[in-house]
Amino acid sequence: MHSPVLVLKDSLKRESGTKVHHANIQASKAVADIIRTTLGPRSMLKMLLDASGGIVVTNDGNAILRELDVAHPAAKSMIELSRTQDEEVGDGTTSVIVLAGEMLHVAEEFINKNYHPTVICRAYNKALEDAVAVLDTIAMPIDANDLLGLVKSCIGTKFTSQFGDLLADLAIDATTTVGVDLGQGLREVDIKKYIKVEKVPGGQLEDSRVLKGVMFNKDVVAPGKMRRKIVNPRIILLDSPLEYKKGENQTNAELVKEEDWGVMLKIEEDYIENLCMQIVKFKPDLVITEKGLSDLACHYLSKAGVSAIRRLRKTDNNRIAKACGAVIVNRPDELQESDVGTGAGLFEVKKIGDEFFAFIVDCKDPKACTVLLRGASKDLLNEVERNLQDAMSVARNIIKNPKLVPGGGATELTVSATLKQKSSSIEGIEKWPYEAAAIAFEAIPRTLAQNCGVNVIRTMTALQGKHANGENAWIGIDGNTGAISDMKEGKIWDAYNVKAQTFKTAIEAACMLLRIDDIVSGIKKKQAPGSGQAPSKPQIETEADADSEQILHD
Repeated sequence: MHSPVLVLKDSLKRESGTKVHHANIQASKAVADIIRTTLGPRSMLKMLLDASGGIVVTNDGNAILRELDVAHPAAKSMIELSRTQDEEVGDGTTSVIVLAGEMLHVAEEFINKNYHPTVICRAYNKALEDAVAVLDTIAMPIDANDLLGLVKSCIGTKFTSQFGDLLADLAIDATTTVGVDLGQGLREVDIKKYIKVEKVPGGQLEDSRVLKGVMFNKDVVAPGKMRRKIVNPRIILLDSPLEYKKGENQTNAELVKEEDWGVMLKIEEDYIENLCMQIVKFKPDLVITEKGLSDLACHYLSKAGVSAIRRLRKTDNNRIAKACGAVIVNRPDELQESDVGTGAGLFEVKKIGDEFFAFIVDCKDPKACTVLLRGASKDLLNEVERNLQDAMSVARNIIKNPKLVPGGGATELTVSATLKQKSSSIEGIEKWPYEAAAIAFEAIPRTLAQNCGVNVIRTMTALQGKHANGENAWIGIDGNTGAISDMKEGKIWDAYNVKAQTFKTAIEAACMLLRIDDIVSGIKKKQAPGSGQAPSKPQIETEADADSEQILHD
């Protein structure tokens, strides 16, 4: 007999075959169970402590998973799912995880029966194609003006649903403001660049509003001398410093005569005066620069009755440019009349809480806006901001692709019923996993029912019965009461591309995880010889001892 050959090092762990499949499925189910209770209007909140001791209270699937520190590789890829979903469509982060977890759960029994994973994947992909086809048939087009009900149903599941229409209105206002027509009926909404969310603790949530313009927390440079309220201001935006340029590297000037010193200072002053005169020539009321502004320049400007703001963030400057129609100028001597922004109706500096904020509002046709959020505590504001983010994404999706599918689990039930019927016509071994995928779609209405606290089995059978004969695709669960109702009447809708993306992401991820049949772990970086694994144990103990000694000292 030959002696056994060692290929892998001792320190490597290798798991292969069905063991891996089971481990992956367990891990994914664990992740799905963490956020299962946060689906639907009756959802619970999760409280997370992050590393620095801050608290996050949220029920946004992505926000929860982002904070988790997960060891298992399969669970990590599940967490990636919700992130993709959040970046792509901004909503449905929870449903993606629940659905993917369920898909893997139903695949488990096939693996026990020694089905080959590729067979299961083939069936799943077939199911996915058919599911998207079903979505197309039940989707109904909608005019983009009917946004409110839609956005409301998407925020209905969030913590802020108690403030009802307030957030939905904010989101719709903001997204319709910054929407840009690309022609051919397409609209592009850039949430990240042109919608700024300013959180100011204090006041009440009802005071939140969308400004027809921008705000930023800066005050004018010389508060006593410059005007703080200007109606119909002419705004000039600069990207250059209004101060004397120093030499690039250290420059030494040798002066022979005393008067030369005066001459040099005079040159500096003239330079700045020249700069300011070029600007004042255009009779602006407000000059904003991203860079510094020296005292002297400040003096010249305030003498001319111009208010000035310095050291503004570049992103804020872009927003102001979009809002009032100004052009950001890099050199004062290149100013033209067309660069002056006249679109704003009012500039004023207000004190909110204990900081000064500059408002440039009442713009004629703003292409950028600021959402001002007020609220009692920082945690509350963070949660509201996350919900607002979701709401704006939904509004953006509808503006881009105005198609609706029913919410409340109705879509999933319809898809499930259709796939069940189709499964009988599928030949060969793929029929069973296909049918299982159909059943997996029911995870979402089932979870909704669980979170409402109704009798899950009865509700589900009633719903399946209603959908099996295919009479009405819009029957689902009313998430608040758990009653079975028509989603059209309850105005419970989801955006089409959110649903499609959810299905695609979930099934593709399930396939990917099923295809893994080998995990090799413990691949370490090359260590210095002699520093093996052995000494790690006692070290830990000594550290703990040292800690306790320290405490005694105090």
